[in-house]
Amino acid sequence: MRKQLYYLRMKDGKPFAFAGLWERWEPEGAEAVDSCTIIVTTANELISQIHERMPVILAPQDFDLWLDPEAHDPEKVMPLLKSYPEKEMEIYPVGFSVNSPKHDEEGLSKPL
Repeated sequence: MRKQLYYLRMKDGKPFAFAGLWERWEPEGAEAVDSCTIIVTTANELISQIHERMPVILAPQDFDLWLDPEAHDPEKVMPLLKSYPEKEMEIYPVGFSVNSPKHDEEGLSKPL
């Protein structure tokens, strides 16, 4: 049996950003390695219906702090690593076509 797919978005339809980390490692005598990760946290009440974790979603007013290359104090960014308020989000089931590169048509993210 296939798992149900879901579409997650902000209720206002605006884009949102995940907290992530990026690093470039340049080992001596070898090709550079670029790596990245998305930071997760405990799911809010809405997301916990389908999974125990969720990506950390940054509020727009926190973008500058998260992206500041001079921010080296973990205590400044730790408060950002929390569940996003569920009252600002919505989630609903979508069809399996949304998960296939064969499909690129309008309406894939419409609720079932």
